[in-house]
Amino acid sequence: MVTRTTARPATKPATKQQATEPVAKQAAAKTAKPAASLRPAKGLSLHLGLNSVSPKHYDGWSGDLVACESDARDMAALATAQGLKPTVLLTTKATRKQVVAALRKAAKALTTGDLFMLSFSGHGGQVPDVTGEETDKQDETWCLYDCQLIDDELYLELSRFAAGVRVIVLSDSCHSGTVTRAAPPMLGAGGPRPRLLPPAIARRTYQQHKAFYDGVQREVSKAAGSAGQVDPDAVLASLGTASSRLTTLAGQFNPQVILISGCQDNQTSMDGEHNGLFTEHLLRVWKSGRFVGDHRLFHAKIRAGMPPTQSPRLYVLGRSSAFVKQRPFTITPA
Repeated sequence: MVTRTTARPATKPATKQQATEPVAKQAAAKTAKPAASLRPAKGLSLHLGLNSVSPKHYDGWSGDLVACESDARDMAALATAQGLKPTVLLTTKATRKQVVAALRKAAKALTTGDLFMLSFSGHGGQVPDVTGEETDKQDETWCLYDCQLIDDELYLELSRFAAGVRVIVLSDSCHSGTVTRAAPPMLGAGGPRPRLLPPAIARRTYQQHKAFYDGVQREVSKAAGSAGQVDPDAVLASLGTASSRLTTLAGQFNPQVILISGCQDNQTSMDGEHNGLFTEHLLRVWKSGRFVGDHRLFHAKIRAGMPPTQSPRLYVLGRSSAFVKQRPFTITPA
Protein backbone atom coordinates (compact mmCIF):
# COMPACT_ATOMS: atom_id res chain seq x y z
CA MET A 1 0.00 0.00 0.00
CA VAL A 2 1.42 3.25 -1.04
CA THR A 3 1.00 6.07 1.43
CA ARG A 4 0.36 9.35 -0.19
CA THR A 5 1.60 12.51 1.53
CA THR A 6 -0.10 15.74 0.95
CA ALA A 7 2.41 18.29 -0.30
CA ARG A 8 2.46 21.60 1.43
CA PRO A 9 1.54 24.43 -0.81
CA ALA A 10 4.56 26.22 -2.20
CA THR A 11 5.50 29.58 -0.74
CA LYS A 12 4.01 32.39 -2.74
CA PRO A 13 6.76 33.99 -4.75
CA ALA A 14 7.72 37.52 -3.75
CA THR A 15 6.50 40.29 -5.93
CA LYS A 16 8.98 42.36 -7.87
CA GLN A 17 8.36 45.27 -5.52
CA GLN A 18 9.05 43.12 -2.41
CA ALA A 19 12.18 41.62 -3.92
CA THR A 20 13.70 44.98 -4.69
CA GLU A 21 12.58 46.75 -1.49
CA PRO A 22 15.66 45.90 0.66
CA VAL A 23 17.99 46.96 -2.13
CA ALA A 24 16.11 50.21 -2.58
CA LYS A 25 16.30 50.94 1.15
CA GLN A 26 20.04 50.32 1.18
CA ALA A 27 20.55 52.61 -1.80
CA ALA A 28 18.42 55.30 -0.19
CA ALA A 29 20.43 55.04 3.01
CA LYS A 30 23.66 55.57 1.08
CA THR A 31 22.37 58.59 -0.80
CA ALA A 32 20.43 60.19 2.07
CA LYS A 33 21.54 63.65 3.07
CA PRO A 34 23.44 63.84 6.36
CA ALA A 35 21.54 65.02 9.39
CA ALA A 36 21.67 68.73 10.15
CA SER A 37 23.72 68.01 13.27
CA LEU A 38 26.45 66.51 11.09
CA ARG A 39 26.76 69.44 8.70
CA PRO A 40 30.04 71.37 8.80
CA ALA A 41 30.03 74.41 11.05
CA LYS A 42 30.05 77.73 9.25
CA GLY A 43 31.22 81.20 10.14
CA LEU A 44 30.00 84.74 9.43
CA SER A 45 31.39 88.09 10.54
CA LEU A 46 30.43 91.75 10.65
CA HIS A 47 33.00 94.55 10.78
CA LEU A 48 32.13 98.17 11.57
CA GLY A 49 34.66 100.97 11.08
CA LEU A 50 33.73 104.65 11.39
CA ASN A 51 36.27 107.40 10.69
CA SER A 52 33.54 109.99 11.29
CA VAL A 53 29.90 110.39 12.24
CA SER A 54 27.10 112.55 10.87
CA PRO A 55 27.25 116.12 12.24
CA LYS A 56 23.48 116.33 11.68
CA HIS A 57 22.88 113.94 14.56
CA TYR A 58 25.86 114.76 16.78
CA ASP A 59 25.30 118.51 17.28
CA GLY A 60 27.64 119.54 14.45
CA TRP A 61 30.44 117.21 15.60
CA SER A 62 31.93 114.83 13.00
CA GLY A 63 34.32 113.02 15.37
CA ASP A 64 37.03 112.55 12.76
CA LEU A 65 39.32 109.58 13.33
CA VAL A 66 42.03 108.01 11.15
CA ALA A 67 42.32 104.26 11.55
CA CYS A 68 38.83 102.84 12.13
CA GLU A 69 38.10 101.89 8.52
CA SER A 70 41.52 100.20 8.32
CA ASP A 71 40.67 98.29 11.50
CA ALA A 72 37.47 96.99 9.92
CA ARG A 73 39.22 95.96 6.70
CA ASP A 74 42.04 94.22 8.57
CA MET A 75 39.63 92.34 10.83
CA ALA A 76 37.62 91.29 7.77
CA ALA A 77 40.84 89.97 6.19
CA LEU A 78 41.53 87.99 9.36
CA ALA A 79 38.01 86.56 9.25
CA THR A 80 38.33 85.61 5.57
CA ALA A 81 41.63 83.82 6.22
CA GLN A 82 39.85 81.79 8.92
CA GLY A 83 37.05 80.74 6.57
CA LEU A 84 34.38 83.19 7.76
CA LYS A 85 32.26 85.14 5.30
CA PRO A 86 32.58 88.84 6.21
CA THR A 87 30.32 91.86 5.84
CA VAL A 88 32.04 95.26 6.12
CA LEU A 89 30.20 98.52 6.89
CA LEU A 90 32.37 101.64 6.75
CA THR A 91 31.49 105.11 8.08
CA THR A 92 28.40 106.28 6.14
CA LYS A 93 27.25 102.68 5.63
CA ALA A 94 27.42 101.88 9.35
CA THR A 95 23.94 103.16 10.16
CA ARG A 96 21.54 101.78 12.74
CA LYS A 97 19.35 100.23 10.04
CA GLN A 98 22.26 98.53 8.27
CA VAL A 99 23.91 97.27 11.45
CA VAL A 100 20.74 95.85 13.02
CA ALA A 101 19.74 94.23 9.71
CA ALA A 102 23.17 92.59 9.40
CA LEU A 103 23.02 91.27 12.98
CA ARG A 104 19.54 89.80 12.49
CA LYS A 105 20.51 88.25 9.15
CA ALA A 106 23.43 86.49 10.81
CA ALA A 107 21.26 85.37 13.73
CA LYS A 108 18.82 83.73 11.31
CA ALA A 109 21.56 82.05 9.28
CA LEU A 110 23.59 80.47 12.09
CA THR A 111 22.80 77.50 14.28
CA THR A 112 24.42 75.37 16.97
CA GLY A 113 28.17 75.03 16.50
CA ASP A 114 28.50 77.98 14.12
CA LEU A 115 30.69 81.03 14.72
CA PHE A 116 29.93 84.76 14.44
CA MET A 117 32.55 87.48 14.76
CA LEU A 118 31.62 91.13 15.37
CA SER A 119 34.19 93.93 15.42
CA PHE A 120 33.63 97.65 16.04
CA SER A 121 36.11 100.49 15.63
CA GLY A 122 34.90 104.00 16.31
CA HIS A 123 33.77 106.32 19.06
CA GLY A 124 32.02 105.11 22.17
CA GLY A 125 29.59 107.21 24.17
CA GLN A 126 26.71 107.11 26.61
CA VAL A 127 23.13 108.23 27.11
CA PRO A 128 21.19 108.56 30.38
CA ASP A 129 19.54 105.31 31.46
CA VAL A 130 15.76 105.66 31.67
CA THR A 131 14.81 102.05 32.44
CA GLY A 132 16.67 101.68 35.73
CA GLU A 133 19.09 98.82 35.08
CA GLU A 134 22.35 100.83 35.24
CA THR A 135 23.68 101.70 38.69
CA ASP A 136 25.62 104.66 37.27
CA LYS A 137 22.44 105.90 35.51
CA GLN A 138 24.19 105.77 32.11
CA ASP A 139 23.88 103.38 29.17
CA GLU A 140 27.02 102.80 27.12
CA THR A 141 26.86 103.16 23.33
CA TRP A 142 28.61 102.59 20.03
CA CYS A 143 28.52 105.76 17.91
CA LEU A 144 27.12 104.63 14.57
CA TYR A 145 27.02 107.10 11.69
CA ASP A 146 23.46 108.35 12.11
CA CYS A 147 22.91 107.70 15.85
CA GLN A 148 24.16 105.74 18.83
CA LEU A 149 23.52 102.02 19.38
CA ILE A 150 22.78 101.48 23.07
CA ASP A 151 24.37 98.55 24.90
CA ASP A 152 20.93 97.15 25.80
CA GLU A 153 20.10 96.99 22.09
CA LEU A 154 23.31 95.13 21.31
CA TYR A 155 22.71 92.61 24.12
CA LEU A 156 19.16 92.02 22.91
CA GLU A 157 20.34 91.49 19.31
CA LEU A 158 22.97 89.00 20.51
CA SER A 159 20.26 87.12 22.42
CA ARG A 160 18.54 86.39 19.08
CA PHE A 161 21.32 83.96 18.10
CA ALA A 162 20.45 80.28 18.52
CA ALA A 163 21.62 78.11 21.39
CA GLY A 164 25.15 76.89 20.85
CA VAL A 165 26.17 79.64 18.41
CA ARG A 166 29.58 81.05 19.39
CA VAL A 167 29.97 84.83 19.13
CA ILE A 168 33.15 86.87 19.64
CA VAL A 169 32.82 90.65 19.90
CA LEU A 170 35.87 92.93 19.64
CA SER A 171 35.31 96.60 20.49
CA ASP A 172 38.10 99.12 19.79
CA SER A 173 36.33 102.08 21.37
CA CYS A 174 35.61 103.85 24.62
CA HIS A 175 32.20 102.78 25.81
CA SER A 176 32.06 102.91 29.59
CA GLY A 177 30.30 105.54 31.69
CA THR A 178 33.40 105.67 33.87
CA VAL A 179 35.52 106.46 30.83
CA THR A 180 33.43 109.51 30.05
CA ARG A 181 33.66 110.84 33.60
CA ALA A 182 37.37 110.16 34.08
CA ALA A 183 38.84 110.45 30.61
CA PRO A 184 42.32 111.94 30.19
CA PRO A 185 42.50 115.31 28.43
CA MET A 186 42.33 115.31 24.63
CA LEU A 187 45.74 115.43 22.99
CA GLY A 188 46.71 118.22 20.63
CA ALA A 189 46.73 118.10 16.86
CA GLY A 190 49.01 115.41 15.51
CA GLY A 191 48.76 113.22 18.58
CA PRO A 192 46.63 110.09 18.97
CA ARG A 193 42.95 110.74 19.63
CA PRO A 194 40.80 108.88 22.14
CA ARG A 195 37.87 107.07 20.52
CA LEU A 196 35.48 108.85 22.82
CA LEU A 197 32.35 110.90 22.23
CA PRO A 198 33.17 114.10 24.19
CA PRO A 199 30.90 114.48 27.23
CA ALA A 200 29.61 117.90 26.17
CA ILE A 201 28.71 116.60 22.70
CA ALA A 202 27.14 113.52 24.28
CA ARG A 203 24.92 115.66 26.50
CA ARG A 204 23.80 117.93 23.69
CA THR A 205 23.22 115.01 21.31
CA TYR A 206 21.03 113.32 23.90
CA GLN A 207 19.04 116.48 24.64
CA GLN A 208 18.36 117.07 20.93
CA HIS A 209 17.22 113.46 20.43
CA LYS A 210 15.91 112.65 23.90
CA ALA A 211 12.57 111.26 22.75
CA PHE A 212 14.35 108.91 20.33
CA TYR A 213 16.89 107.51 22.83
CA ASP A 214 14.39 107.22 25.67
CA GLY A 215 11.98 105.50 23.31
CA VAL A 216 14.61 103.01 22.16
CA GLN A 217 15.43 102.05 25.74
CA ARG A 218 11.77 101.58 26.63
CA GLU A 219 11.14 99.51 23.51
CA VAL A 220 14.10 97.24 24.33
CA SER A 221 12.87 96.90 27.90
CA LYS A 222 9.37 96.09 26.67
CA ALA A 223 10.70 93.49 24.22
CA ALA A 224 12.64 91.90 27.04
CA GLY A 225 9.59 91.77 29.29
CA SER A 226 11.04 93.90 32.07
CA ALA A 227 13.89 96.26 32.81
CA GLY A 228 17.09 94.74 34.20
CA GLN A 229 18.30 95.71 37.65
CA VAL A 230 21.94 94.60 37.46
CA ASP A 231 24.92 96.64 36.30
CA PRO A 232 26.26 94.82 33.20
CA ASP A 233 29.90 95.62 33.96
CA ALA A 234 29.58 93.89 37.33
CA VAL A 235 28.11 90.66 36.00
CA LEU A 236 30.18 90.50 32.82
CA ALA A 237 33.40 90.75 34.80
CA SER A 238 32.68 87.29 36.27
CA LEU A 239 34.29 85.02 33.70
CA GLY A 240 32.62 81.68 32.97
CA THR A 241 29.20 82.48 34.41
CA ALA A 242 25.87 83.29 32.84
CA SER A 243 24.91 86.95 32.98
CA SER A 244 21.91 87.58 35.23
CA ARG A 245 21.55 90.98 33.54
CA LEU A 246 21.03 89.31 30.21
CA THR A 247 18.73 86.69 31.63
CA THR A 248 16.56 89.57 32.81
CA LEU A 249 17.01 91.59 29.66
CA ALA A 250 16.62 88.87 27.07
CA GLY A 251 14.60 86.23 28.94
CA GLN A 252 16.97 83.38 28.11
CA PHE A 253 20.42 84.01 26.68
CA ASN A 254 21.32 81.00 24.55
CA PRO A 255 24.44 81.81 22.49
CA GLN A 256 27.97 81.65 23.88
CA VAL A 257 29.54 85.11 23.71
CA ILE A 258 33.01 86.44 24.41
CA LEU A 259 33.62 90.20 24.41
CA ILE A 260 37.08 91.75 24.45
CA SER A 261 36.97 95.52 24.92
CA GLY A 262 39.77 97.90 24.04
CA CYS A 263 40.30 99.29 27.54
CA GLN A 264 39.36 99.28 31.20
CA ASP A 265 36.43 101.31 32.55
CA ASN A 266 38.65 104.23 33.58
CA GLN A 267 40.72 104.34 30.39
CA THR A 268 40.36 105.32 26.72
CA SER A 269 40.97 103.39 23.51
CA MET A 270 43.39 105.34 21.33
CA ASP A 271 43.32 105.90 17.58
CA GLY A 272 46.45 105.43 15.43
CA GLU A 273 47.91 106.02 11.99
CA HIS A 274 46.80 102.72 10.45
CA ASN A 275 45.15 100.76 13.29
CA GLY A 276 43.74 101.61 16.67
CA LEU A 277 46.09 100.69 19.48
CA PHE A 278 43.97 97.73 20.56
CA THR A 279 43.49 96.37 17.02
CA GLU A 280 47.19 96.85 16.25
CA HIS A 281 48.22 94.70 19.19
CA LEU A 282 45.50 92.14 18.51
CA LEU A 283 46.81 91.63 14.97
CA ARG A 284 50.39 91.48 16.25
CA VAL A 285 49.51 88.71 18.73
CA TRP A 286 47.48 86.85 16.08
CA LYS A 287 50.59 86.73 13.82
CA SER A 288 48.57 86.12 10.64
CA GLY A 289 47.10 82.95 12.14
CA ARG A 290 50.23 81.58 13.82
CA PHE A 291 48.89 82.24 17.33
CA VAL A 292 48.48 79.07 19.42
CA GLY A 293 46.29 79.14 22.50
CA ASP A 294 42.80 79.87 23.81
CA HIS A 295 40.86 83.10 24.32
CA ARG A 296 42.30 83.66 27.79
CA LEU A 297 45.87 83.50 26.50
CA PHE A 298 44.97 85.61 23.46
CA HIS A 299 43.56 88.35 25.71
CA ALA A 300 46.51 88.09 28.13
CA LYS A 301 49.09 88.49 25.35
CA ILE A 302 47.25 91.48 23.84
CA ARG A 303 47.05 93.13 27.25
CA ALA A 304 50.68 92.40 28.08
CA GLY A 305 51.89 94.24 24.97
CA MET A 306 49.89 97.41 25.61
CA PRO A 307 50.76 100.40 27.80
CA PRO A 308 49.35 100.66 31.34
CA THR A 309 47.10 103.50 30.13
CA GLN A 310 45.04 101.06 28.02
CA SER A 311 44.38 97.53 29.28
CA PRO A 312 41.81 95.43 27.34
CA ARG A 313 39.15 93.56 29.31
CA LEU A 314 37.67 90.11 28.76
CA TYR A 315 33.97 89.38 29.41
CA VAL A 316 31.63 86.50 28.71
CA LEU A 317 27.88 86.30 28.15
CA GLY A 318 25.94 83.08 28.50
CA ARG A 319 27.49 79.72 29.33
CA SER A 320 30.78 80.20 27.52
CA SER A 321 33.33 78.24 29.57
CA ALA A 322 34.00 75.76 26.74
CA PHE A 323 34.18 78.55 24.15
CA VAL A 324 36.76 80.43 26.22
CA LYS A 325 39.07 77.39 26.02
CA GLN A 326 38.98 77.29 22.21
CA ARG A 327 41.41 78.97 19.81
CA PRO A 328 40.05 82.36 18.67
CA PHE A 329 38.31 82.67 15.28
CA THR A 330 38.18 78.90 14.75
CA ILE A 331 35.01 77.71 13.02
CA THR A 332 35.52 74.02 13.83
CA PRO A 333 37.41 73.67 17.13
CA ALA A 334 39.74 70.70 17.51
